[in-house]
Amino acid sequence: MKEVIVKDERLQQAAMEGMDAFVKVFVDAIRDAIGGELTAETMPELNSDQITLLAWDMLHEEVMDGGFVQLIHNGLGTFIFKNPFAKAVRQWGLRDLSKLVYEGHTLWLKYREEIEKDCNEDEFMALFERFPEFDDLDDKFVENEEAWMDDIAHYIDDNLDRFAKIEN
Repeated sequence: MKEVIVKDERLQQAAMEGMDAFVKVFVDAIRDAIGGELTAETMPELNSDQITLLAWDMLHEEVMDGGFVQLIHNGLGTFIFKNPFAKAVRQWGLRDLSKLVYEGHTLWLKYREEIEKDCNEDEFMALFERFPEFDDLDDKFVENEEAWMDDIAHYIDDNLDRFAKIEN
């Protein structure tokens, strides 16, 4: 298991900046501990909560930038939908996020082959028109993102030892 270190000073500063900054401190520390990228080789070096947090960060970044279609096209569908991410966030208390991920899983199974194909920019943009079923999921995610980030920050705060060692 990799030791993930967060400096108390940085944590205090981030807590004053808000929930996004607080969560980012842990995401960055976990990524730093594994050399910057979650891979099949680095995954066993983390615990399930750390992996779930990185999965949340990937999901959050992709969906806020380009929705579930972009997440799937960029190859993250397998990681989000085939791993126990939905179950893990449900155990964190995020039932609505878990339900949304399960809904996304159903659509991913249905459309993944088409969405994951290599394509040019125009073909990629056309995917959003071709798969409007994802619009509702994108909207639900954006509508709830702030509350989910808040819930995740509180979960981390209540379980600091599962995410990192805090040092002076």
